[in-house]
Amino acid sequence: MSDTTAVRELLDTYAKALNTSDAALAASLYAPDGVFMPYQAPTAAGPQQLLEAYRQIFEQIQLDVEFTIEDLTVDGGTAHAVTGSAGRVTVHADGSRAPERNRELFVFVRTDEGWRIARYMFNKTAPASAGS
Repeated sequence: MSDTTAVRELLDTYAKALNTSDAALAASLYAPDGVFMPYQAPTAAGPQQLLEAYRQIFEQIQLDVEFTIEDLTVDGGTAHAVTGSAGRVTVHADGSRAPERNRELFVFVRTDEGWRIARYMFNKTAPASAGS
């Protein structure tokens, strides 16, 4: 399998983790020194903080999103991807649903276990307005 295909599969698995609220799966996709920089939340670094960060997120919301890869570059043992995600989010506290759109930056490293997320951050983008 090519490196590009392996990174794409990693992103597919990450989307699955988000959409199934699987904190353990999400955290397992990171390198041992991986860092997650979520929107309006503290940075999580290392396996335990990553797991806790995803648990806290999934306690609050349920995601139903799809990723679009806008740019993917592999260079030796590192890679980066710029992605967009779009779908819906359900807030557990009140059951409300809303559009969810983000842009993301992933940095990957090749490890003995295969490709893993080294750094990941995202921010919100405005949902498309009706009729656009």
